[in-house]
Amino acid sequence: MTGLLFRGLLASFACFLFLAAFATPARADDLGQRLAAADQVLIMRHARAPGIGDPAGFSLEDCSTQRNLNEEGRAQARKIGAWLREQGVRSAVVAASPWCRTRETASLLGFGTPLVEDSLASFFNDQAGRADSANERLQAYLRSALPAKQGRALILVTHDVNIARWTGASVASGEMVLVRVDATGKPVAQQVYQRPD
Repeated sequence: MTGLLFRGLLASFACFLFLAAFATPARADDLGQRLAAADQVLIMRHARAPGIGDPAGFSLEDCSTQRNLNEEGRAQARKIGAWLREQGVRSAVVAASPWCRTRETASLLGFGTPLVEDSLASFFNDQAGRADSANERLQAYLRSALPAKQGRALILVTHDVNIARWTGASVASGEMVLVRVDATGKPVAQQVYQRPD
């Protein structure tokens, strides 16, 4: 009887080990896997840069004339980069608008030197005149950038007005939107990710 009991316990333990080996719990790298797909892009607002808009007479060639990241914003950008790696993002193509706060955010994510992409440029000072053309330029960029990413994540760092116009989602500093796009570069589904604290 003792031998039967022992064999039964041994069989139960072996069954448990087998099931545990093939269990599929939620994975931390789900976002990384999704971003590897050819129709997925992560668009994010730059990290914290106190204020609204830019000072009168600012120049894109002179960061000292713009609204820039503060130390909190720099820490946020580094934390977001670390969080993305925790989510399985191992390599990424990162593009940023020409503004200094977006380029610095993109650089601090830690995926290499970001590309400067004019289609991500802010139109905060001309929302009536440039909003539709901004979407058209972004979608044209995505039609070429998504097929070229070759399994890497595509991360775009831009401004709230751009994200709101393209996705309909208004996001806080450092927040991200995972967007699935169609063949023309238009968004067809999205998920907002809060900034990691």
